[in-house]
Amino acid sequence: MVNTSYWLQKWEQNKIAFHKSEANPVLVNYFETLALAQGRRVFVPLSGKTLDIAWLLAHGYRVAGAELIEIAIQQLFVELDVTPQIVEMGKVKHYSAENIDIFVGDIFQVSSEMLGSVDAIYDRAALVALPAAVRDRYTAHLRHITDQAPQLLVTYEYDQTLMSGPPFSISSAEVQHHYGDRYQISQLESTELPGGFRGKCAARETVWLLQRN
Repeated sequence: MVNTSYWLQKWEQNKIAFHKSEANPVLVNYFETLALAQGRRVFVPLSGKTLDIAWLLAHGYRVAGAELIEIAIQQLFVELDVTPQIVEMGKVKHYSAENIDIFVGDIFQVSSEMLGSVDAIYDRAALVALPAAVRDRYTAHLRHITDQAPQLLVTYEYDQTLMSGPPFSISSAEVQHHYGDRYQISQLESTELPGGFRGKCAARETVWLLQRN
């Protein structure tokens, strides 16, 4: 299961070095590979309050997201300067405003019926945040609730014995394991992270495009 207490503590203590102060260069540089028309709907799993959401909205896309920690989504809407409607949907809270829907709670409680139609997935921080024991379940669930929408996926690869994660190390073989039978997988970029992770170990960031077979 997703470790709620771990992530809640991170947000409550404002230990959110994973939160970037600008849109991720991966999104800016590679989003066009998804070939989405404006107005299409992009799902951002485990979104936090990423500025990638503001970038997508500013570029004319609709955004759906899922996030475990409510504090993050409260801050997201404050930073967007938007007042959300909040509706309880079973174990999930639905925060919504024009062109944006965020589902707060365990992503495994988010159904395809709740989520609605999705045209693409942008997974920068979800797969890499989940321990190995959860990743098979997550990728199967993600494919199901999005009707196997195309993906822009970001992974990291490093010596997992040098750092416990998250983010966790995910090899190209694991990407193939999760998605190879359902998607055509293209590696768009693979680069060394300057300084590695936290100065502890060298790491590579890889950007993948997953298109339906």
